Amino acid sequence: MALDDDIAILSQAPLFNLLERDALRLVAFASETRTYRAGDVLFRKGDRSDGGYVVSRGAVALDARDDGSPAAFIAGPGSLIGQAALFARIERRATATAREPSTIIRVTPSLMRRVLEEFPAAAAAIHDVMAEDLVRLTEGLERVRQQLIAIDGEDIPAKAPEGD
Repeated sequence: MALDDDIAILSQAPLFNLLERDALRLVAFASETRTYRAGDVLFRKGDRSDGGYVVSRGAVALDARDDGSPAAFIAGPGSLIGQAALFARIERRATATAREPSTIIRVTPSLMRRVLEEFPAAAAAIHDVMAEDLVRLTEGLERVRQQLIAIDGEDIPAKAPEGD
């Protein structure tokens, strides 16, 4: 694929859609493009991550159960697989398998760090979006906690953060 094609795909993906064109150009130029056949495994649940993947072409099934049941999520073009793996080497929480011939763009944590250092406005925008996501998650967990309290009919004490 041409550099402009990779930039166009990256600009559709979550988080990358916050980057300015020069930052996208850096990611497209410095990332690695990989091609998979139908049935090829990109990574397995429990593997240590090597970066985040943006699906450029095809479809990738993500299966957290690894029990042969149908995949819970299918990632298509413009999808980001492994958002946290853009920033740190973590354990994969699902197995990713190409459902059809597929091409992905792999972005390593070191490349992402370089982009964030060279484009501080993008770093701030990504920080803000991720902070908002964390607030929504926390609010959702609190709603579940309140529902459990209503079901149990008693207060479930919130756990204090460690070190306090």
